[in-house]
Amino acid sequence: MKKTFYFLSVLLLAIMAIVSCTEDDLTEQVQNLAAPQELDITFNILQDNSGMVTLTPSASGAASFELYYGDDTEESIELLPGESAERIYSEGNYPIRLVATSINGKISEITKDLLVSFRAPENLVINIVDDPNSSFGIVVSATADFATMFEVTFGEDATLPAQNLATDGETGYVYNSIGDYVVTVTAFSGGAATTMGTETVSIIDPFLLPIDFESATLAYNFIDFGGAASAKVANPDLAGNNSAFVAETTKTAGAQVFAGTVIELDEAIDFTTFQKIKLDSWSPLPAGAIVKMKLENALDSNISTELDVPTAATSSWETLIFDFSAADLTQQYQKVIVFYDFGNAGNSDTFYFDNIELTDQSPIALELPLDFESTLLTYNFDNFGGANTSLVSNPDISGLNTSSMVGNLNKSSGSQVWAGSFIELDNPIDFSLMQMISIKTWSPQSGITVKMKLENLADPNINVEVD
Repeated sequence: MKKTFYFLSVLLLAIMAIVSCTEDDLTEQVQNLAAPQELDITFNILQDNSGMVTLTPSASGAASFELYYGDDTEESIELLPGESAERIYSEGNYPIRLVATSINGKISEITKDLLVSFRAPENLVINIVDDPNSSFGIVVSATADFATMFEVTFGEDATLPAQNLATDGETGYVYNSIGDYVVTVTAFSGGAATTMGTETVSIIDPFLLPIDFESATLAYNFIDFGGAASAKVANPDLAGNNSAFVAETTKTAGAQVFAGTVIELDEAIDFTTFQKIKLDSWSPLPAGAIVKMKLENALDSNISTELDVPTAATSSWETLIFDFSAADLTQQYQKVIVFYDFGNAGNSDTFYFDNIELTDQSPIALELPLDFESTLLTYNFDNFGGANTSLVSNPDISGLNTSSMVGNLNKSSGSQVWAGSFIELDNPIDFSLMQMISIKTWSPQSGITVKMKLENLADPNINVEVD
């Protein structure tokens, strides 16, 4: 029994210690709370010329309020968050003082003028701006002489109640769809008369780059010519492109060699940051089919530029890069024109494209395998220790290697024993399937050591090497 009692006593002391620590921590957190912030008073004046006003205080972090009525008396009332006070005022301006107290006793206060006037509001001005957080949203504010509050309706759903708007506040609304809507603002004063004003807002979904064909509100209008037929469709091949929707264009039988489709943007393409346009493409034709992209001015088709890029894949998604950096980008280009299998008549082949956007991506990634044969890639070697590597024509087209171009490393006289060269790849090497790297090499000597070292691009201390 004594052992049992001793164990319970120790356990009780431990619990008391934990509770004590928790209470100390909680007390410290409470003491560190800031004084109430964002104090405000909403005035709702009854619209029957009686002068009855409902005063509703609000603040962030307030546990209680003391509201001073601001009239000839020194009377005040204590309120909890969410409570309101009522008071009858005659016409005039009243400085309403609000004192907000936090849970730890810290105090903040403001004084806000209450204007009680039985004249209808005058000089109503409605201000409507775009909501920066929503492409379909607006933010409304208003001013008017003698106004004490406003009500706003947004013109989309007649069943929704009007939103209250303070004289120095703002209220917002997000529309469900594009269109033109009439925003109505009604200004109230201390009397029964009101003043109403309206503004029409146009909610649009601007058609700009990037284009992914996923918007439910945009109308993707294709202007086909030469026998092409295009439309927005469900993605027929989610491998390599998980978009739900893509553009489909069919070069119908007998279509002109220049058949294609036009997509017109709402604004000119901004080439300030990037000068390349990428396009995800799916073609059923053997690799090498020409995809032409042409950019045109909306008003003058003679202002244009175009590029041809061959496909490299058959019946699978690939990314094509159109580098317009050499074009006259001071011009305005609003039309994007896509031609598939340019130069050949139509044969009822169907192509797909998606994700048209500006990019700085290279046309082809520099990655394994490296054969030094590409005319689009730039092979940059970084040399160290006295070595020098460059791209040269194959000096010995025979045996294992009949390539036309090879890397040439020269270890000059007096070079360091560790002299060498490295080349940076665009993507990390994928060792998930294979873990060996082969290299074809030509050396004037036999029996020498060839070292290959792999390094992390960001941290050279992460490396591995094999002789």
